[in-house]
Amino acid sequence: MLITNARLKGRDGTWDLRVRDGVFAEIVPSAPGAQLDGAYDAGGRLLSPPYVEGHIHLDFANTAGKPRANTSGTLFEAIEIWAERKRAGLNNPDEIRHNALAAVRSAVSHGTGFIRSHVDVTDPELIALKTMLKVRDEVKDWCTVQIVAFPQNGIFAFPGGRELMDTAMQLGADVVGGIPHLEHTREEGAASVSYVFDLAEKYGALVDIHCDEIDDDQSRFLEVMAAETLKRKMQGRVTASHAVAMAYYNPGYMAKLLSKLRAAELGFAICPNENLQLQGRGFSAPVPRGVAPVRILSEWGLSVGFGQDSIEDPWYPIGDGNPLRNLDTGLHVAHMLSEEYLDRCLDFVTTNPARNLGVEYGIEVGKPASFIVLDASTDRQVLQLHAPVLLSVHRGQTVLERQPAVTRWVAELPK
Repeated sequence: MLITNARLKGRDGTWDLRVRDGVFAEIVPSAPGAQLDGAYDAGGRLLSPPYVEGHIHLDFANTAGKPRANTSGTLFEAIEIWAERKRAGLNNPDEIRHNALAAVRSAVSHGTGFIRSHVDVTDPELIALKTMLKVRDEVKDWCTVQIVAFPQNGIFAFPGGRELMDTAMQLGADVVGGIPHLEHTREEGAASVSYVFDLAEKYGALVDIHCDEIDDDQSRFLEVMAAETLKRKMQGRVTASHAVAMAYYNPGYMAKLLSKLRAAELGFAICPNENLQLQGRGFSAPVPRGVAPVRILSEWGLSVGFGQDSIEDPWYPIGDGNPLRNLDTGLHVAHMLSEEYLDRCLDFVTTNPARNLGVEYGIEVGKPASFIVLDASTDRQVLQLHAPVLLSVHRGQTVLERQPAVTRWVAELPK
């Protein structure tokens, strides 16, 4: 495979890229005027590593309204509905597989090549986990999926939660998850974080914890995560998801916390669209945004990625897996529409979440040839136009091709 006349981020001019045996074999400046048979001509468009979906729940996808709608729009009603769904036996393998495959296909159609999916393991039968492990294998030729063992109803709060988490890791989950702010007490929440790290050490796994996703300035499990990370020397292997409560912390506590987070090299998976939908509903005025302080985290050198979180489920009634929607919202809500961030905005849906996932990634000779060609030439243009993906390649295999849109004006407009 040969791609010609592609723009690469951080490099001047256009470039030709040769793929051989699934890896980038050669990356050289384009030869002016060269016509190469069989090559894909990028035409000066941006060639980027694929989008990385760093936080989603594929086992929840496409279940909105079943068994009922979330009329309050709150996080807690969504959790109640999900528990009702499990008790009613609605989570069967065929439906989970069908819904998850549809969600993966939608995400991949927008240029996603890597997905980290949290999968509910607070089920004695582990139906969703067993199904999603099969889905992970089914889609491996066109998308790499990581599975997080996620205790939706708590590790200590759910009967047998610890044993189920251990079994999930034995069965093949890639990452250990947690949800300390939903345990019965702060003490059990802190103990659950410690248990997550115990499992991660036991299985040599990464950690990704739903942390402080609550409108409560006293929910402070991030500091527990940072302390465990440092104690166990797991810097760079731990991700905090959501971290909503950070939006409510006072400046004094924030100053103390940030230095700990940087020392621990925590990654962050922030879901702006969903948390804008879920958070702040218990307030009259002023209503808080309920999204972690992305700009501050970025300024402190922490790896921040934006995630979809949900596609049509009790937590979020819409969504289609397009990372640009979350990138657009995230930069707006974080006041990050300055040139400093616009010029590298795709980092929040490419290199940053890829770092959190720990995957081999990037446009370099010798690395797996996973990439997309976008109908734009810069990060800023991609965001401004919500530029579509024209070519997607995963590990050297073409996943999809799309023709540039053509608009034919019929009306005569003033020039």
